[in-house]
Amino acid sequence: MQPFTSAFGIVARRYGGLKGFYSAPFLRSNTLLFSRSFLRHFALISTPSAAAMSTVSPPDVTIASINPKHLQEDLNANSDFFPFDEILYCNSGNPHSLGQPPVTFFREVLALCSHPSILNRDETHVLFSFTEVAVRSKQILSQWMRVWWRQMMLLFLKQFEDAMARAGEILDLFPARATGAYSNGQGTEGLCEAIASGIASRDGFPCNVDDILLTDGASSAVRMMMQLLIMSEKDGIMCPFPLCPLYSASIALQGGFLVPYYLDETSGWSIDIPELRKQLEDAQSQGITVKALVVINPGNPTGQVLTEENQRRIVEFCKEKSLVILADEVYQDNIYAEDKKFNSFKKISRSMGYCGKDLSLVSFHSVLKGFYGECGKRGGFMEITGFSADAIAQCRKLAIVNYCCPNISGQILASLIMNPPKSGDKSYESFFVE
Repeated sequence: MQPFTSAFGIVARRYGGLKGFYSAPFLRSNTLLFSRSFLRHFALISTPSAAAMSTVSPPDVTIASINPKHLQEDLNANSDFFPFDEILYCNSGNPHSLGQPPVTFFREVLALCSHPSILNRDETHVLFSFTEVAVRSKQILSQWMRVWWRQMMLLFLKQFEDAMARAGEILDLFPARATGAYSNGQGTEGLCEAIASGIASRDGFPCNVDDILLTDGASSAVRMMMQLLIMSEKDGIMCPFPLCPLYSASIALQGGFLVPYYLDETSGWSIDIPELRKQLEDAQSQGITVKALVVINPGNPTGQVLTEENQRRIVEFCKEKSLVILADEVYQDNIYAEDKKFNSFKKISRSMGYCGKDLSLVSFHSVLKGFYGECGKRGGFMEITGFSADAIAQCRKLAIVNYCCPNISGQILASLIMNPPKSGDKSYESFFVE
């Protein structure tokens, strides 16, 4: 039985009806997959209830009844009429609202940075030690359980020590250790340096801290680039179809022209270069000045992970046609197929011998996705290479006009996802377990 869905992105499900979902063909493909803990809440095939198999039909879906608020009211009043128990809002990925816990290390650092005075309290230092003593005192636990809990508490105590040290380092980046004050429009310099270091470690190529611009999530970075690139209705941006609606909405908001290109489903949703050429030429024949190519890798909503060879061909095409590459890479940590690997477009272009002046490239990343899913914290950044100094200056002006400065919690989280605990750190074991 198919669930109730709507254009508002709401999905109704019954508990336990996941078998069909996990065996769906598209989840068996070698593509990007969401974590199972996340997918639990997005079941697209449900088990019919007794009410669903009865002769009683649910109310017709109309423009009025499709409103999720009205549907929730109908469900509360007439639950037996519907073949589902709950409505989930799936218009965007929002894992924490569906029960995914936050990453402990990230939240501990964020909490300590938000309230620095607790770093100096004795009870802060013994927080997890006290928990261990309390657990061990429970006589009902078996000896094995006491040993297990003791080891787990020691892991978390080590993590907390690491979190305190990291929080202290971050607080030292702010004047008067004040995380409630404005930073500059680009973002806090030390956090930008941490992100640049993380990018360099990921790609194996240097990253200039001046190329980093912290933002309130990737969506604000995308809108900022559309503001910068689109000057009239004759300016076009090439976007993949199927498409994340952020791009179509941002282009429309700026009055630009969306140039679609269609992904090749038969080859794992790859990007076909002849298709790019065709769509570019069609747009140019209409008098459209095509400014940029949007590439979403890993894909949204298709979930593909582009091969290195496909990425190289895309880089060559954009170099040939003088197009800016807008690389949406926010799902880079959501790759679970063993034969797939994420490579940033920055890494690919540098490995081909292109430096910043050879190719204009903007890459987006965010704390909203990945295994962290911190949607409400609104942290993100973009790395801008191959742009003139004047263009970069305009970007920074737009950032200040748009939001004065990116929010501090988001900035801190962005620095953490690019520099998580590493092997050898006290906090690594518990971080890895989570």
